[in-house]
Amino acid sequence: MTSSDEHRAVMAIGFGVKQLEKGHPLTVFLNDKGVLLASTAHRSKNADQQKALTEIMAKGGTVIVCPLCMRHYQVQEKDLLAGIKIGNPDLTGAALFKDNTKTLSW
Repeated sequence: MTSSDEHRAVMAIGFGVKQLEKGHPLTVFLNDKGVLLASTAHRSKNADQQKALTEIMAKGGTVIVCPLCMRHYQVQEKDLLAGIKIGNPDLTGAALFKDNTKTLSW
């Protein structure tokens, strides 16, 4: 997800949660401005989205954040929501390019 726009984030995360509840595996990859959703420093603006991301992880979903985007938008590792993984080529690639994986973009 490349956006921190409230409406787009609610749509994307909400759709993902519904699919996770139906038994589909879910990985949310936050890149570009989407990394702002992962930062507790932005909790006041993104509280609902952060609650949903936390629920995704509690239900077995994975949330990965782009490290280059973190650096660009000055998101600190210490401020990430608990359970969010910082991406790297192996972790992100394994999630995005796994056999039979479907990718949606917001």
